Amino acid sequence: MKVRETELPGIGHKAEMITRNNEKLAIITHDDGRREMYHFQEDDHEECISGILLNDEEARQIAAILGGMVYKPKALETVEVAIDELMIEWFKIEKNAPAVQQTIGDLNVRQNDQVTVIAIVRKSHEKILNPGPDTVIEEGDTLVISGERKELKNFIKEKLSS
Repeated sequence: MKVRETELPGIGHKAEMITRNNEKLAIITHDDGRREMYHFQEDDHEECISGILLNDEEARQIAAILGGMVYKPKALETVEVAIDELMIEWFKIEKNAPAVQQTIGDLNVRQNDQVTVIAIVRKSHEKILNPGPDTVIEEGDTLVISGERKELKNFIKEKLSS
């Protein structure tokens, strides 16, 4: 992830981030504690999709949530012990990833990677639940996958990342 920081005299500080998926997020921290967050189109970093204004308390709460410091359900602790390394992960297919324009069957995901594709959310927001082996993976799809931690990490690195 690329991060560019800029001082804004008389206003505060701006941080702009470009993610691996080429999505841009800009955060302006005002001297009075307010935060503005802006999300930009992945193919046009000048075109803002959405923005939100937060006070200091709201911004700190969101930071804690994103950092994983706020909420862990009691039931999850029990489930983690019961299923140990089994995980469910959501991952957005990166540009030029090896899986792009391949079918689930072509990739032989279950046999080769010990990973199961539970669902696909298309860039158009169409949802494909329990996709079959003939389902083609497209650039920008978000795959909901399950498997053990090590296999998921390898699958994401080798097939879904560019």
